[in-house]
Amino acid sequence: MNNLFLPSDLELMEAQASVLFNFNEVGRMTTINEPSAKSAPRFFMGITKQGNVVRYHETLGEDIKNELERFVENAPWLDAPNRVNMADMIRILSQEKPVDQVYMGPAYVFPDMRGRSTQAIKITQMNIELIEPYFSDFVDDVTHGQPVFAVVQNQAVVSLCCSARSSSTAAEASLHTAPDFRGRAYGMEVTAAWAAEIQNQGRLALYSTAWNNFASQAVAKKLNLKQYGMDLNFS
Repeated sequence: MNNLFLPSDLELMEAQASVLFNFNEVGRMTTINEPSAKSAPRFFMGITKQGNVVRYHETLGEDIKNELERFVENAPWLDAPNRVNMADMIRILSQEKPVDQVYMGPAYVFPDMRGRSTQAIKITQMNIELIEPYFSDFVDDVTHGQPVFAVVQNQAVVSLCCSARSSSTAAEASLHTAPDFRGRAYGMEVTAAWAAEIQNQGRLALYSTAWNNFASQAVAKKLNLKQYGMDLNFS
């Protein structure tokens, strides 16, 4: 088996932006790349040591967009990619309307997971009834989030990983474990199986989370995921 080739950090961030959102014909964000099609954030910036990936919502005023562009261009991101002056960006965006929500967190890529042994099984329409006891709300995820892998105990899915958002070149993981079954490494099992399947398809397996989601970051650390940057968006 050939070793898995990983693009540069900046290329990974470009791929992630394409996975996260849908865009109009001029490259402005429209909606989140999920079946719900909720509105994309007003401003997204993916920060890496090699540069930044910046995207703007289609409704954002041109004057605000231009001011944000100047700010990002002049800020010392490359020297200190983990230092972000959010106050200035909030101030700029608030000239148009108040900022309701800010998200910030690390972005990771999976190393080669192909050939790794795991107890996770694939969930499809053929065995979807296994998710009912703990994850009855995730039926649509099994339909739209393929591939889906799960750990099953007593004929019930207790941990699952699916594709939160997906494109032809990459997919981002969505991990869920039932509360009574956490702390048993099931999250590692299902995410590893999911990533291996994505990589077998020739796509990039991505993973991101918020800075205050310590459990999710612990999974990333245990799986030796590579952090290639940081996501920041404002709604």
